[in-house]
Amino acid sequence: MSKECTKIKELFSAQDAHIGHEVTVRGWIRNHRKQKNMGFIELYDGSCFQSLQLVYTTESDKDGRLKTLHNGACIEAAGTVQQGFQKELIELNLSHVTLLGDCPEDYPLQPKRHSLEFLREQAYLRPRTRLFQAVFRIRSVAAQSIHAYFADRGFLYVNTPLITANDAEGAGNTFTVTTLDITGIKEQAKKASEEIFKQDFFGIPASLAVTGQLEAETFAMAFGDVYTFGPTFRAENSNTKTHMAEFWMVEPEMAFCDLDRLMDVEEDFLKTILGQIMKQCKEELTFLEGFTKLPLRERMQAVIDSNIVRIRHEDAIRILKESGESFEFEPEYGEDTAKEHEKYLTEKYFHAPVFIYDWPKDIKAFYMYQNDDGKTVGAVDLLVPGAGELMGGSQREVRYDRLLARMQELGISTDSLDWYLNLRKYGSCDHSGFGMGFERLLMYVTGMENIRDVIPFHRTPGSCEY
Repeated sequence: MSKECTKIKELFSAQDAHIGHEVTVRGWIRNHRKQKNMGFIELYDGSCFQSLQLVYTTESDKDGRLKTLHNGACIEAAGTVQQGFQKELIELNLSHVTLLGDCPEDYPLQPKRHSLEFLREQAYLRPRTRLFQAVFRIRSVAAQSIHAYFADRGFLYVNTPLITANDAEGAGNTFTVTTLDITGIKEQAKKASEEIFKQDFFGIPASLAVTGQLEAETFAMAFGDVYTFGPTFRAENSNTKTHMAEFWMVEPEMAFCDLDRLMDVEEDFLKTILGQIMKQCKEELTFLEGFTKLPLRERMQAVIDSNIVRIRHEDAIRILKESGESFEFEPEYGEDTAKEHEKYLTEKYFHAPVFIYDWPKDIKAFYMYQNDDGKTVGAVDLLVPGAGELMGGSQREVRYDRLLARMQELGISTDSLDWYLNLRKYGSCDHSGFGMGFERLLMYVTGMENIRDVIPFHRTPGSCEY
């Protein structure tokens, strides 16, 4: 293994320079086709989406050793680069192969079409398939593009805690973190919860974080523009195609930012990230378009070229009510919108992405800025054709008395969040932020229908393998 090896990506990026030269490559066998007088090995090394074809003849394989190589095996191969049968491709005429890691004949990923359900059961092997090599390379490019976007604009990257004592969303769908013997603890907790939790690791009730937003706000009041990008957790016992217990969130927070500027940033952010994915993942998107039968690049380009509509929630409901459409769920003032409503607004009425802002106060979180009408808050959701809601954000409530009253109204502990309230006393300013579920973006970009297929190892009810 001391030989200098060439990455397959390097071979394809400078094909002419390598033709006629001896090279050594390492990788895994995706497929091995054996013919009477020849053999063809499809080799990939993960450096790019393309595979390299290795060619040998029965004459060069006199001892028959090459023909015994199995699908899935890891090899080191040396040979001469030559023009392939298709002029735009190259292949390797084998001179020597070293078996680095053999693979049995019952290897689960044989060269045939496997169901997505089967591949989820083989999650430790599915990154070797072309489908998931495309999905997870796009995930990597998207993540790097997100970090680059914020870095280029002077945002500070903040690592917010994964274990927290607050439920920022107030929904109660949290995973408890404890070292206690919890047998019968609920019954005991009714009597003396504070005393019980004093014995626990942190001395107070703690859970896995559902968001990093509140902590990010503290840094926005020191650095101006910040963001956090990491895993979050929600204990929703849901088995839908769009929910998981562990997922990743992108959450920027900006000082001196009102709702209008927030929408400007969201629009620029989305268009920039989509543009980077289209630029860097052409082969992966081509493959996924063939797999999903969806015009992925066309719809992303349409978003990039669009002027995103901005409309108040009340006006959106009015449009839905006057549409003449027969909705399964009747749109109502003061209520949330359903998927079918989002689809109508983006794909039938506006034919463009839509910002819906000024949402009813009663269906939004406690930290959102309360508008003068007393009924709505400065919240905004971004809806995208073919995906529905992609981002949600708000201007934050910075008036101490208003925030305190809202927390008391909703029964949210002001003691455990006294630090959050105090931010409003110690040199506060208008600030806003949004959250985007990373996997939701990836579902839209890749066309994958199930959120379990855009994260390496999914965490859902009854599933915590690997």
